[in-house]
Amino acid sequence: MARAPRTSFDVSVRNASLRYAGALLFDRLDFTLPAGQWTCLLGPSGVGKSSFLRLIAGLVVPDRGEVVCSDRQPLAPRLAWMGQQDNLLPWLTVLGNVTLGARLRGERPDLAGAEALLARVGLTGQRDQRPATLSGGQRQRAALARTLMEDRPVVLMDEPFSALDAITRARLQVLAAQLLAGRTVLLVTHDPLEALRLGDRIHVMAGHPARIEAPICPAGAPPRDLHDPALLARQGELLAGLADAQEAAA
Repeated sequence: MARAPRTSFDVSVRNASLRYAGALLFDRLDFTLPAGQWTCLLGPSGVGKSSFLRLIAGLVVPDRGEVVCSDRQPLAPRLAWMGQQDNLLPWLTVLGNVTLGARLRGERPDLAGAEALLARVGLTGQRDQRPATLSGGQRQRAALARTLMEDRPVVLMDEPFSALDAITRARLQVLAAQLLAGRTVLLVTHDPLEALRLGDRIHVMAGHPARIEAPICPAGAPPRDLHDPALLARQGELLAGLADAQEAAA
């Protein structure tokens, strides 16, 4: 699998407003994803995090506003997406699902690269199995491998590790941080420790309509040590802030 260069352009949401089921999720919202950094987004359930991610991906059309890249080139062909559901095609094997993007584009799949990724996510033995035979965690790992296989400079991820056990989750956080180093990543998560471990910048989305708070910028490069006392202390602070946001939303 070819390695994409470090992202050289910012991605900005400008003056965006979006309604969902008649409710105004956010209004005239401005936000920038800095090039080559992991940005993590936390917030209460239902505040609009996933909708915001889908807006950036072009999967929903805002009532107003735009998403632009600082180099003025289209974002869509430079974007990889991983949603909350694995969306594996049931009639394809794991290997077929991981190489699906290339096949849809009429390209020759990089089978060696795909098999190397499957080995790194612990699915070598499942390469020829179909999704129905996999556990939820295995399906999530296959979806992660498919996203990484796309090798795009911008990656949007919505709870990509949520179905994994704690040990596998920690291991794949390290893998994702390694393989996506230098890319522009927006990770939506409900786990403050995960955000602190992976994020260069961490934001909380809160309110009705939602606003995005100023960033928290942990020291050191991701992936950070889970046992770092400073990291655990910041987790407590972030949990308190999320609790306040949850109460305000009630």
